Amino acid sequence: MMNGKIGLEEHFALEGTLGDSRNFVGADIWTDLRARLLDVQDIRLREMDANGIELMILSLNSPAIQAITDTPMAGETAQRTNDFLAAEIAKNPTRFRGFAALPMQDPDLAARELERCVKDLGFVGALVNGYSQVNSADNAVYYDGKPYWNFWSVVESLDVPFYLHPREPSERKAYEGHPWLVGPAYGFGAETALHALRLIGSGLFDRFEKLNIILGHLGEALPFTLFRIDERIEWSPMGYPAKRKVSEYFRRNFFITTAGNCRTQPFLSSLLEVGASRILFSTDYPFEEIGRASQWFDSLPISESDRQLVGRENATKLFNLSN
Repeated sequence: MMNGKIGLEEHFALEGTLGDSRNFVGADIWTDLRARLLDVQDIRLREMDANGIELMILSLNSPAIQAITDTPMAGETAQRTNDFLAAEIAKNPTRFRGFAALPMQDPDLAARELERCVKDLGFVGALVNGYSQVNSADNAVYYDGKPYWNFWSVVESLDVPFYLHPREPSERKAYEGHPWLVGPAYGFGAETALHALRLIGSGLFDRFEKLNIILGHLGEALPFTLFRIDERIEWSPMGYPAKRKVSEYFRRNFFITTAGNCRTQPFLSSLLEVGASRILFSTDYPFEEIGRASQWFDSLPISESDRQLVGRENATKLFNLSN
């Protein structure tokens, strides 16, 4: 077993956000999942200890803040969530760190809350659950537009990563009659990959070259499609605003995690595509089992130097955890 692992897609919930996770699991699973989402210091720590996980970077469940259509309420809920998380971390600061929940409905409000979380609360970045619904449930706002560029300037200046976490697809027409596709089985990943490509294509990383974006689940399948995306863009008559190939930004500005994708073949493919320095260990607890994720990772047929990189060293460097 590899000791000292760091996990960074590891979730908790407040009583007020629990319902956002309820719809994606059956009744037989919910009782246990509910207890684990509300727990920070008990079950979670025991399972970390049993599986060689030294540190978890905690984040709110999905979609939570991003689904609050009233912007002031989103801001208040984000602040309350972050204060709660800071208090939990203070109880055990050697085992837990935090990602800020942000009211992305208002980019300036989100920037101020991120600054507060990093400078005052000691958080190591932000985790945002996809697009935000602004003023109405059918108004999905993505973060590639120019109104968000001042926010991205703040992220870059703070030198912290931004974890783009999944939520359900904003457009449901294609999923009608197939509700099983909407959630983590497929729709979550497809939605998040699209959002990531929007960020890349907007030219965001030409303006903010030092931004670091994290994607879970081995990159939401993007490592397997980079070649074709690059090739077809070259053929397209529709225009592509960014200066470099998608694959270049992906390898420069993105990290991917193992969260919820405990499969050796896609891991090795991702390793060949982006390199060990761009992959981070995670479990996606409590939606996935810590033991299963850890045992799979510990037995991967990779070099021990790569295991250390993915398991802890990349995260230590990215989040500046040695200080």
